Amino acid sequence: MSIHKSVLVEETVDALKLKKGMVVVDATLGGGGHSREILKKIGNTGTLAAIDQDEEALKRFAKFTDDAKEAGGSGTKMTNVCLIHDNFKNLKNILADLKIEKVDAILADLGISSDQLEDESRGISFQSEGFLDMRMDRSKGITAADVLNTYKEDELKKILREYGNEQYANSIVRKIVARRKEKPVTWTSELVELIGNSVPSAYKHKKIHYATKTFQALRIEVNRELEALESFLSQAIETLKPGGRLAIITFHSGEDSLVKHTFRENARGCICPSEFPVCRCHRTPKVKLITRKPIAPGEDEISKNPRARSAKLRVIEKI
Repeated sequence: MSIHKSVLVEETVDALKLKKGMVVVDATLGGGGHSREILKKIGNTGTLAAIDQDEEALKRFAKFTDDAKEAGGSGTKMTNVCLIHDNFKNLKNILADLKIEKVDAILADLGISSDQLEDESRGISFQSEGFLDMRMDRSKGITAADVLNTYKEDELKKILREYGNEQYANSIVRKIVARRKEKPVTWTSELVELIGNSVPSAYKHKKIHYATKTFQALRIEVNRELEALESFLSQAIETLKPGGRLAIITFHSGEDSLVKHTFRENARGCICPSEFPVCRCHRTPKVKLITRKPIAPGEDEISKNPRARSAKLRVIEKI
């Protein structure tokens, strides 16, 4: 059973303009809240391809589909769900394996699920003790502990600045490097202590916890999140049918900036200089922007789910 509360569910599903029989991709299944609503819209003649790096998320949703099948699924036959353990950066290969060429709608919710945050063994949250793993897919890749104990000092500073926008990156990294000479930094409590000893007292009393940015930066590096997102966006746009829609929910500025830039670039037409009397580039827009400004959660949703407060939904339609 998932404890995760999916954000902007109604707004996202409505924006996708789903109908019976559609082929839809949930590129980041997570707690499955969006996928449950998608299934209601596409019915037993539609197809849902649900992707996640986390095998536990897939197992939880598989249990839901089994239960729904036994209970009649509110009229929805659950044999039309394909659960895929993979990274959404491999979207085209995933669909090729499913023998699907084009899809009607794609959703990606880039947030970390509450199931993962509350799992102490993942070490994603600074609020509980755990090994500094942070991998979404624990079957491969390096851990956050590997990053902290093997990356060069300049590399760590760059990660904290670029992925966490951490103003005290230099002092935090100096503490980490000094500590790892004595013994490896491997536990969340150790990292929180190092961060706390690296920042001014006033920084510890801000609304956002002083360890938030460092933990976020490490998680992004471990999972190569921005690289994966950039690859996914181009494939998603290419994979959509004309009239198909892509909805992305972001939670921090790096993600949102990348999504906004990609959407706007693909919505641009002619890029010839203004002094050209006739277009020579012959460039035409690939998509149109459905949301000029991102959709944010309302006060009611935020009061019920504080983790939704930084969510932003952007939507485009394939031309």
